[in-house]
Amino acid sequence: MPEEKQEPKKLQYHWEIDAYKLSVQAAMEIYELSKSFPDEEKYSLTDQIRKYSRSVSAQIAEGWRRRKYRGAFVNKMNEAESKAAETQVWLEYAAKCQYISKDSYTHLHYKYQEIIGKLINMGNHPEQWCFS
Repeated sequence: MPEEKQEPKKLQYHWEIDAYKLSVQAAMEIYELSKSFPDEEKYSLTDQIRKYSRSVSAQIAEGWRRRKYRGAFVNKMNEAESKAAETQVWLEYAAKCQYISKDSYTHLHYKYQEIIGKLINMGNHPEQWCFS
């Protein structure tokens, strides 16, 4: 199925970007799931998975505000992409440690794949997002 094109020039705020919306939804799902992680994971897996999942949307917001500089915008989309990939790693550990179900892992892993795809597209086509 072809990816639906978003009309970036009509957007005024970072919270209107599809990748941002998806990343906030995914981070909130992770937050809810991570509430049940064991106490011994509080300062490692729980903190890491929350931190990196939240960082995706933060990087998108920062990139949106730096879009007058094409290179800065692309860099922030790349940062968001890397944070999304790091989140996938923490999800894998949570699944392997049996803190989350295989279904939750699969659902969130593919949600982050969708986010990554959108971020790659944004970084590869900054002219659609940045000021002239």
